[in-house]
Amino acid sequence: METGFVSHPEGSVLIRCGNTRVLCNATLDKDVPRWLKGQGKGWVTAEYSLMPRSTNTRVDRERKGVSGRTQEIQRLIGRSLRAATDLQAMGERQIIVDCDVIEADGGTRTAAITGAFVALALALRKLKLEAGIQVPVLKGWLAAVSVGVSDGIPVLDLCYEEDSKAGTDMNVVAFDADRLVEVQGTAEHGAYSRKELDALLDLALGGIASLIEVQKAALGGELP
Repeated sequence: METGFVSHPEGSVLIRCGNTRVLCNATLDKDVPRWLKGQGKGWVTAEYSLMPRSTNTRVDRERKGVSGRTQEIQRLIGRSLRAATDLQAMGERQIIVDCDVIEADGGTRTAAITGAFVALALALRKLKLEAGIQVPVLKGWLAAVSVGVSDGIPVLDLCYEEDSKAGTDMNVVAFDADRLVEVQGTAEHGAYSRKELDALLDLALGGIASLIEVQKAALGGELP
């Protein structure tokens, strides 16, 4: 992770996971959505996009509205970040995290969540200083990773080639590597057993523990 990759946002990080690279920029908006006004709490949301040549063929820019896939990923990132945030402690402010995939080789949504959390933490540090917030705003460390069964072998952080032929594909988001926030698991062909599910979750949580160590190094080990 390279923090401060862009100078203008309140929080910025470029995350590299193999050949997948995602730029995450967090923007502090001193206002909240209309439906939250007057409730005394903040909001965290996210936007996600694939850059035109992030894949082996050009991806069109979504100028006429985002696709169903993009909407689903944006909602996943936003839900995950909000689960990690004490929205009441923020006050009536909003943070928007833009996750732009520069290069895609599998696991873009999980890399986006892991990087977005660091960008969010950097933005919240600035907010706490500016607003004089004395209480913790983040509840714990949050990261995500993909796992799957490719050629009959459980695999952590699948690349595109592994993902394209995986019999089971799963995205796991967790707090502190032991509390699950969200699990998205699909059997591409047939079904998977409870034993296989448990093995994949154990593999994912081990990977998330490693990712959290990288996040701690990027943030100096402290959360706002």
